[in-house]
Amino acid sequence: MPSLVDATLPGLLGSPSHCVKIISLVMVSIGMYARMMKHAEAALACLSVDPAVMLMVVGVLMFIITFCGCVGSLRENICLLQTFCICLTLIFLLQLLAGILGFVFADKARNKVTEMINNAIIHYRDDIDLQNLIDFGQREFGCCGGVTYTDWSQNMYFNCKTDNPSRERCSVPFSCCIISKDKMVINTMCGQGMQDLEYIEAGKYIHANGCIDTLVNWIHSNLFLLGGIAMGLAIPQLVGILLSQLLINQIKDQIELQNYNAKHRTDPWS
Repeated sequence: MPSLVDATLPGLLGSPSHCVKIISLVMVSIGMYARMMKHAEAALACLSVDPAVMLMVVGVLMFIITFCGCVGSLRENICLLQTFCICLTLIFLLQLLAGILGFVFADKARNKVTEMINNAIIHYRDDIDLQNLIDFGQREFGCCGGVTYTDWSQNMYFNCKTDNPSRERCSVPFSCCIISKDKMVINTMCGQGMQDLEYIEAGKYIHANGCIDTLVNWIHSNLFLLGGIAMGLAIPQLVGILLSQLLINQIKDQIELQNYNAKHRTDPWS
């Protein structure tokens, strides 16, 4: 006679998998659409991985893993459940390892982020999606450039060289500007010539601090929030690992019991 726990474990393990599978299919669809619509390959050279490809890969992996967990729990298939459990364990360990390495090698991680931001600045005008992403980050964090606002001189349009024919020569994007809410008319050219000014003078009109230091300060100020998010991601994984392992043990016990009964079953006609 199966216990209440035996009956509810497959449901507990399988029900969340349906939602995750739907999410994974949506992610794959969005990734495929974004990949097909993307034409500016040079603009994505600043990123280690194309976000559209990453979205598709993550979506496919999520679908495969949740499929193993869902079908394995409903069909009581030990092989699929073990695959599900091993995959969740590997993902959890990789996340833990990434956090430890990011903390231990903080300087190298900072240099890598700096390199990515500088490459993004160079390709700022090459892709509207990349441009919107940089503008969003600079507005939200109140920063400009990677290390400092003069990093925008790396872009061919904002370069301060005297032979630069661009109208945006020695300027910074509008997203760097300090926008006063009491002004009726916003000056969209407020970043014009800001790289010619000293740090203190430029700070009156734009956010002169670089985005890397601003991001680091934000992380230090929101450690509890980030820790809560990390726990929120880790707990469902640990619960999934625990439930799948419990279900595997119960299936093995049931198989052993059936084999024992079959071996010691007496023949009524003997």
